[in-house]
Amino acid sequence: MYLTSKIKEDIFKDNGKSEKDSGSVEGQVALFTSRINHLTIHLKKNKKDFNTERALLKMVGKRKSLLTYLKNKNIERYRAIIKKLSLRK
Repeated sequence: MYLTSKIKEDIFKDNGKSEKDSGSVEGQVALFTSRINHLTIHLKKNKKDFNTERALLKMVGKRKSLLTYLKNKNIERYRAIIKKLSLRK
């Protein structure tokens, strides 16, 4: 599988407080971004995989709601995670 526990720990360590901190908004956004990037590559190869396309759209929505929450709570953390993951252009 593309997302092993080691990869998750690395994502949480880079973007959260520790490698076990899976509850922070930054860690969750980074994990969703990793999964979204993987599914985007998959959908470029498999254009008729509609179930994966639906799952991708749901993940994008969840990430957007987490980012909206973070923007309303703490704008500095929001700007830092946007810049670190290069989500906006």
